[in-house]
Amino acid sequence: MAKFVVTPASLAQREAWVGGAIPEVERVRPGLWSVPVPIPINPLRYVLVYVLELPDGVVIVDAGWNTDEAYDALVAGLGVAGYAITDVKGVLVTHIHPDHYGLAGRIRETSGAWIALHPADARLIRERYDDEVIDSLVERERALLARCGVPPLTLDDLAGASMMIRHVVSMARPDRLVEDGDELGLPGWDLRAIWTPGHSPGHLCFVSPSRRLLFSGDHVLAKITPIVAVHPQSGPNPLADYLDALAAVRKLDVEEVLPAHEYRFLELAERVDHVLAHHDARLAEIEQVVGSLDGVTCWDVATRLSWSRPWETIPPFMRRAANNETLAHLAWLAAKGRVRRQPGEPDLWRLP
Repeated sequence: MAKFVVTPASLAQREAWVGGAIPEVERVRPGLWSVPVPIPINPLRYVLVYVLELPDGVVIVDAGWNTDEAYDALVAGLGVAGYAITDVKGVLVTHIHPDHYGLAGRIRETSGAWIALHPADARLIRERYDDEVIDSLVERERALLARCGVPPLTLDDLAGASMMIRHVVSMARPDRLVEDGDELGLPGWDLRAIWTPGHSPGHLCFVSPSRRLLFSGDHVLAKITPIVAVHPQSGPNPLADYLDALAAVRKLDVEEVLPAHEYRFLELAERVDHVLAHHDARLAEIEQVVGSLDGVTCWDVATRLSWSRPWETIPPFMRRAANNETLAHLAWLAAKGRVRRQPGEPDLWRLP
């Protein structure tokens, strides 16, 4: 697949990303700031929180996760923009992953800000983050991985792999539910929500038609592609949801994309086309692996695919993500009749 490189909207942000550093707080344009909030022990390194100025304070897009380091960085970044944490009137959360939602509750406790989420993600909060019920989610993940053919000796490690970051989320129910097409009603901003499921069931992007800006969350990034996986809280075919949502945002007339990671960039349509081509190539690769064997588990398919590093060097949490991403691609192929699943313990995948 031909390589496509987007044009960075901020050379300083791109240089920081390439150099392994955290970028500076930036004034993107009048009334809008970018504040990097660190994500410790994570290759993404930071989430870009966007600060939208209002007549009486600010609203932020995403929050970071709940650590003192992240909170202090957000407070300091707001200070550069001339605001205090108590000036935050609302938190628009693109989705409920910890690096986007984790700090929202602490911000609300300090400032009284409202928290907004899509209903599809709001429904998942308790099972995902409440200590009283989270064991059931781990058991459902374990059953899914077993059906995928994950070896018994690694099954428990993979099923509970995400528990190590439970502490970085302050569980908080949303005050506002935001649906597809909703106008956010922020003074001075014509911000509209776009439901873009796939990376999470309730992922949201926000577009400003007058300013030709798209706050893309994790839906469209400058270099990497988001994880789109089948898991106990996903729909049955999240890759189909994601590809449809990509096609929807591709039509937008915007001049700059403001993602939650890496750096701001131009050329939304071209970047979407490149991501679509990436998934086409991945689907073809998976179909070829299935066709080369007489019945194969999802786990065995995953171990045979090309990844950014050798399989044996991938840590458990990312192996689980790789397996569940592979399952999402198999589910898409099955829905198109290009492969078929033979139910069992574990399930096997074959050509039709």
